[in-house]
Amino acid sequence: MPLVWADKGFLSLKPLASWMVDLLDRISFLAKWINNGSPAAFWISGFMFPQAFFTATLQNYARKHIIAIDELSFEVKVIDDIAPHEVTDKPEDGAYTYGLFMEGARWNRTTHVLDDSKAKQLYTEMPIIWFVPKRNRKKPESGIYECPVYKVLSRSGTLATTGLSTNYCLMLELPSNKD
Repeated sequence: MPLVWADKGFLSLKPLASWMVDLLDRISFLAKWINNGSPAAFWISGFMFPQAFFTATLQNYARKHIIAIDELSFEVKVIDDIAPHEVTDKPEDGAYTYGLFMEGARWNRTTHVLDDSKAKQLYTEMPIIWFVPKRNRKKPESGIYECPVYKVLSRSGTLATTGLSTNYCLMLELPSNKD
């Protein structure tokens, strides 16, 4: 990809042809949003800065319920019995998202927990994830895997304020029956 594009465009490790397909998909997603209103499920991979989407989701909840945003965090619910294109209604609170991929693991739709990858499958797509804002939520003590979410595979670049990768978005608490 030309450096001029890389400096101005979204973060990507794709070669130019795949990058262009991704760009067109992003434009299509945003155009549908503009023309048809807010979607029932959001393609999280299509955002240039998904952290802002997560913050906005918490802000919307805080304003609706007149709660300080600092008291909120996300509970994550995996919706594995419906495909993203089949979602017709938005949740009352929070947001349905799709487009996240696991590296070295997979979501087991039978047991509804994280599982080992199948042979020769390094990357697997996650089902819909419902980000549900909760007030003063207690973190589960067991039965979860704290899964970091990044925009791209590389972990390069460090924010001076947090020490985290500039690609880092958030931590998902996904159900797991393994230590």
